[in-house]
Amino acid sequence: MKIGILQTGLCPDDLVQEHGEYDIMFEQFLDGYGFEFESYRVLEGNLPSSVKDANGWLITGSKFGAYEDHDWIPPLEVFLRDAYAQEVPIVGICFGHQVLAQALGGKVEKFSGGWSVGKQRYIIDGLKEGIDLMAWHQDQVVELPAGSKAVGSSPFCKYAVIAYGNKALTVQPHPEFGKEFVGSLFKARKDVLPAEVMARKDDDLSGPLATAHIADMMARVLKQEQSS
Repeated sequence: MKIGILQTGLCPDDLVQEHGEYDIMFEQFLDGYGFEFESYRVLEGNLPSSVKDANGWLITGSKFGAYEDHDWIPPLEVFLRDAYAQEVPIVGICFGHQVLAQALGGKVEKFSGGWSVGKQRYIIDGLKEGIDLMAWHQDQVVELPAGSKAVGSSPFCKYAVIAYGNKALTVQPHPEFGKEFVGSLFKARKDVLPAEVMARKDDDLSGPLATAHIADMMARVLKQEQSS
């Protein structure tokens, strides 16, 4: 089963050698589910020719805002609406979470509450206890599109996990990010983050992250949609 990775951002240059590009992180994140992958650098204008070029689509994170004026965002939104209409399964992370919601009629904005970075606790429907994942965002979805449902949240982010029936599943946090990468990202982005956010860079990062749980959720969407 082929998954197309719609790459909407690039890993900081000084982190690529140690951690790999974002598409490689996602290949590792979904390793073991029987997927093969092809990446498309959407932010450089490289969109697939058809939504049927893959059995499912994964939209990565990005430093850009979904609402910003970039030439590559409107064509990406058209592509996502087409894929959604043709029931090609979609999963999205961070920017991917936001841009799919925006493409389908939701609203994304720079959140007035500031940044959410590092390990955060999320409440997921159907789970008795919260799960921990890495976050790195200021923008977030503030209005859901029709046909979607919030199935996960945090105190900072009301719509942290959005399900679109069996068609799509997107998450605001970064399940592909490990603790080491986030530590490196703090250093790489130190000139961008506010001082009060940088002051939290050494907050408790112990304990497991629920990356495998989110990978399972996403793999089920990609496989169920393909088999239906």
